[in-house]
Amino acid sequence: MKDTIGVGLIGSRFISTIHAEALQSVPDARVVAVMSPTPGNAKQFAGRFHIPNHCTALEHLLARDDIDMVVIGAPNFLHCDITLEAARAGKHIVIEKPLCMNLAEADRMITACQAARVKLMYAEELCFTPKYARLKSLLDEGALGKPVLLKQSEKHDGPHADHFWDVERSGGGVTMDMGCHAIAFFRWLTGNTPIKSVYAQMSTSVHGARTKGDDNAILILEFANGVLAVAEESWTKLGGMDDRAEIHGSEGVAYADVLQGNSIQTYSTAGVGHAVEKAGITRGWSFTMYEEIWNYGFPQELAHFVDCVKHDKQPLVTGEDGRAVLEAIFAAYESAGTGRKVMLPFETDADKPYKLWRR
Repeated sequence: MKDTIGVGLIGSRFISTIHAEALQSVPDARVVAVMSPTPGNAKQFAGRFHIPNHCTALEHLLARDDIDMVVIGAPNFLHCDITLEAARAGKHIVIEKPLCMNLAEADRMITACQAARVKLMYAEELCFTPKYARLKSLLDEGALGKPVLLKQSEKHDGPHADHFWDVERSGGGVTMDMGCHAIAFFRWLTGNTPIKSVYAQMSTSVHGARTKGDDNAILILEFANGVLAVAEESWTKLGGMDDRAEIHGSEGVAYADVLQGNSIQTYSTAGVGHAVEKAGITRGWSFTMYEEIWNYGFPQELAHFVDCVKHDKQPLVTGEDGRAVLEAIFAAYESAGTGRKVMLPFETDADKPYKLWRR
């Protein structure tokens, strides 16, 4: 057994910044190298986080014997190809959400990782967010009785990188970007109970000049055990991030707000930037979070994945979980496009979710 797990970061933008900072608090991990195809980005990133090696070619990073696990923070449309190459190189894989662009890619990724005997770990931080983890423990210990209705919402004023706005590179709008969090969260709360049906309403309310994707969405999921779940997703909410969840049970109710209760209520005319990187400025009222990365669960998530590699454990969130989330996302876009409830299992040969809505 290795004392530490060597980690390679793929990507050098916003989410990889979070990965690098989170891994600094994981004793069993050592970030060996970072890769970005953009000239200068990897070198600058490596200097910022004191990473000893950097490169612009994926094959150079994957050829390193001191890398056991890669963390993929690249745009959605690159997820599948990078995963297949990493699996061939024998590297364990942490993949950022969403898993990939479509169900065919998801199956190829899962099959390739199984054949190569490497772990495909799906980076859903809401399963590690401390407040949400406490919500689940309340449910599991019976404090709320039988779950009846679950809710989760994530809202802000829009993505921080251009590729999110381009549906050909992202696959969809806010449902693809943030609805995936809610779906994974609901599945986790219900012990991965199968989703029976999805109904969705989507619109492009504010950002029509920037995207063909949805910037507002409401999803209603029905699970096989009768539990209902409602997700509210928005790229049109001003005043900073809003991330909250509710569990309504037969014997109780619980509310969790990730940002309020452990944050500083702030008003700024100049604007408040993200705690990790200036990825957008919020002017006016906002909630400035203390130890934002920890409160969202990123160090806990990566510590878990490193431990899974080090001790050959089953990850809490797997590639199969990522595929199940993606299936529900496609069903949601189908529902929004047809105006009807869509039953699962749902099969489609669409290569991008938004095409089921924008027919």
